Amino acid sequence: MKGSLIALAAFIGGCAAGWAFPGLIPAHSLSNILLHALMLQVGISIGCNGNLRQLIAQLHPRSFLLPLGTIAGTLLFSALASFLLSQWDVAECMAVGSGLGYYSLSSILITQLKTPSIGWQLAAELGTVALLANIFREMFVLLGSPFLRKCFGPLAPVSAAGATSADVALPAIVACSGRGMVPVAILHGILADLSVPFFVPFFVPFFCSL
Repeated sequence: MKGSLIALAAFIGGCAAGWAFPGLIPAHSLSNILLHALMLQVGISIGCNGNLRQLIAQLHPRSFLLPLGTIAGTLLFSALASFLLSQWDVAECMAVGSGLGYYSLSSILITQLKTPSIGWQLAAELGTVALLANIFREMFVLLGSPFLRKCFGPLAPVSAAGATSADVALPAIVACSGRGMVPVAILHGILADLSVPFFVPFFVPFFCSL
């Protein structure tokens, strides 16, 4: 919860700085630097997990169905959301959903990749949608894990957390679903993390070229 509020405060602060000093901050080049830094951080965070091999060895093959179901379900409902959002098409909504809770990386990726086709302003708007949608997803899990556990079972908070099930949302998952869910949650979060840099670029430039 605290991390989400900090990210939201940083976003509001960035908007205020851009409004107060238009043209002073090199937003385009700065976002490129942040994108590369985030991609590096993803690789480091996964590579530094020394127990990854042992963790995978302890898991049942069916454990891999949960992240697959999370990704498929998120993309499906993101596509359905496009029927309610007239400004954005199916591919753009699926690109937003592909963030899977990883709001920082997905929002910058979308902004960078959409700029050549729709311009910086609209691309920034879509990146903002991705940022807020994925922040709200994380906050929903942090606040609503007891409800999800009660209504849908112990795997529900893990799936709803998306990429954050391995880090930010893990304490809430453990509190509601038990410590036995830790290996599943960590594997789920790692695979969701890995999928973001692949699915977001797939939906953005691939469908823009059609």
